[in-house]
Amino acid sequence: MASPRFLPLLRVAVVLQTVAILVQAITAGLLLSSPGGRTLHAASAGILLLAVLLHLVAAVLVWRPGGGSPRAIASAAAFLVATLVQMALGMAHLKTLHVPLGVLMFGGSVVGLVRLWADRRSDVAVAA
Repeated sequence: MASPRFLPLLRVAVVLQTVAILVQAITAGLLLSSPGGRTLHAASAGILLLAVLLHLVAAVLVWRPGGGSPRAIASAAAFLVATLVQMALGMAHLKTLHVPLGVLMFGGSVVGLVRLWADRRSDVAVAA
């Protein structure tokens, strides 16, 4: 079986998602140390949401018109839910839940990224 048609888009989307989560961690540090940190952290949360939505769209494209596995959709949907929960926790100032969930999201995104890029065989159907 050939590689799914939209797999490169999925790879780029997961890279963007992982970078956006890393930027969130950086802006969280700025939030604690500078007056403009809150604005940067909120703005980068919006960028993260867009990256996660791109991940979901790419996962659907890999599956339906691309001929790949639908397994990537579950991961992308989980990241969307986690991102929305994370945003709600942040707005509610529940740092005891917000910070660990952010760490889990970053770790999960890195694992998905490694899985997606490590297996470069032509029959790749497993996605992040």
